[in-house]
Amino acid sequence: MKKLLSGNEALALGAYHAGISVAAAYPGTPSTEILESIAQFDDVYAEWSTNEKVAMEVGLGAAYAGVRVLVSLKQVGLNVASDPFMAASITGIDGGMVVVCADDPGAHSTQNEQDNRHYAKLAKVPMLEPGDSQEAYDLMACAFDISEEFDTPVLVRTTTRISHSKSLVEVNRDRKAPAGEPTFKHDLQKYVMLPGHARLRRPLMEERLVKLADYAETFPHNKVVWGDTHLGVVTSGVAYQYAREVFPKASFLKLGMTYPLPQNLLRQFADKVDRVIVVEELDPFLEENIRAMGIKVTGKEFIPRVGELNSGIVEEAGRRAGLVTEPSLSQETELPQGLPGRPPLLCPGCPHTGMFFVLNTVGQRDKLLDSSGKAQKESKLIITGDIGCYTLATYPPLRAMDTTACMGASIGQALGMEKAGVGTKVIAVIGDSTFLHSGITGVVDGVYNKAQITIVILDNSTTAMTGHQDHPGTGVSAQGKKTKAVELERLVRGIGVDDVKVVDAFDMKALRAAVRSSLDSPELSVIIVRGMCSVRLRTRSGPRTVDVDKCDDCGICLKIGCPAIQKLNEQVYIDATLCAGDACTICQQLCPKHAIGPLSSIGAEESK
Repeated sequence: MKKLLSGNEALALGAYHAGISVAAAYPGTPSTEILESIAQFDDVYAEWSTNEKVAMEVGLGAAYAGVRVLVSLKQVGLNVASDPFMAASITGIDGGMVVVCADDPGAHSTQNEQDNRHYAKLAKVPMLEPGDSQEAYDLMACAFDISEEFDTPVLVRTTTRISHSKSLVEVNRDRKAPAGEPTFKHDLQKYVMLPGHARLRRPLMEERLVKLADYAETFPHNKVVWGDTHLGVVTSGVAYQYAREVFPKASFLKLGMTYPLPQNLLRQFADKVDRVIVVEELDPFLEENIRAMGIKVTGKEFIPRVGELNSGIVEEAGRRAGLVTEPSLSQETELPQGLPGRPPLLCPGCPHTGMFFVLNTVGQRDKLLDSSGKAQKESKLIITGDIGCYTLATYPPLRAMDTTACMGASIGQALGMEKAGVGTKVIAVIGDSTFLHSGITGVVDGVYNKAQITIVILDNSTTAMTGHQDHPGTGVSAQGKKTKAVELERLVRGIGVDDVKVVDAFDMKALRAAVRSSLDSPELSVIIVRGMCSVRLRTRSGPRTVDVDKCDDCGICLKIGCPAIQKLNEQVYIDATLCAGDACTICQQLCPKHAIGPLSSIGAEESK
């Protein structure tokens, strides 16, 4: 049977057919859809974990109990999960454990484009790389078999293009029945990593790596495609697709298993071609490991190290290296001219807009920052930001964020600035899902060390940035079942914060009062700003409009950055098809001339 599947859907179906019993993840583009797809199967336990570290630990516990488990995350998520991931390598497993890590070359949705292939070498675990959806499906069966045969977690590395592109998949397997009842086999030397036990396990890791290297020589997804022997291309993943288009006559060694490398196969391939090049995205991972074998190879001398590859980029690189002389294979497509620009903005009716407007005005940031965001005068307020859709408040006109590093960092950064002695008030901003992910420990640290900062938790009751997944604060599981919700205010008070305020995200007076009160407080303060994500509004009513007779073009409404509020022919107007209406009303509250109101009421007045 053939199905049109994205890489993520194919990975999920492949894992399901491989007989997994447990799947754990934290949503993160480009990996999110893997867990979402698995959650549709009733005979698999699937969870959105609090963060990636917890997901890895849940997976490891399930693997210790003898069942097959899948953990999926994006590349920076593996940083969070690296501690239990490294532990999984040294202890080994019982049931198969596969970790899917989706890298993001080009940083389409991430704060960096790190190449996580290095984690395989660091952890001494095997790594597989699919080149399309069919391989994503097929390699999952291989990955679980390898995991159990060699007593190791297996890293499956994908990239954005593989994760989200769709291609036909020959679904040639049925679900493998999970092996018996889950049973934990007591083995202290294997599972309890006291120093004495760790020293015993370490040589076993090295022995395992030697066996895996032998296995790689006959791994069926390491394939040689012979063509002209003047040029031999070693490649893997989606880069193989680009290289085949650009060098159609060359010989190829396509690697499905990229760690450990099949050294004999590589040497045999290199001996039969005149020149060996490597085409790979990001770091010269394959190139450096092949060169360390004594094989003369080139690649990053002309293939870019930065950004996502495509056929055009590889072709241009090949021309610079003298490897491509034929007419261009790529066809330039002229984009339509005169299309309006669309700056990155928060959505119309976003519950974060009001708070960021308040932070901007309280901090007088419009008067302090130049067009690039650099300070021209001493700042009135430092705002440490975090990872989420609210990071868009960095851009004009809100310009209410000074730092963004990684999940949960805003609170720790604010603490560091305050303890360093900056003479400016510091506010840390973090979303509800991100707070539960890795912000709680920052609050604990702040309480323990008597910090004098303000923490703003933007609670829209969803993980909006990655597609509105649920989290522990929503009370709904990954499989749509009702569960107990974590109450943020009780959690924060339980940690020891006395000054806790819960504010309606769309009440501008309450937002201003809360911020001013917290900034004046001599102790750590938490403001929970609560309002529904506008994308999740089921119905919209009462769109706002501008009474042109009252409007004096002061421009205050434009400073909230709502895409529904626009200006045409020197006149401000509100696009009723975008406006969130009664669910928001921020512009109406801010207008000093009371020129904004419900479309129906203003229209009725005009008709009189």
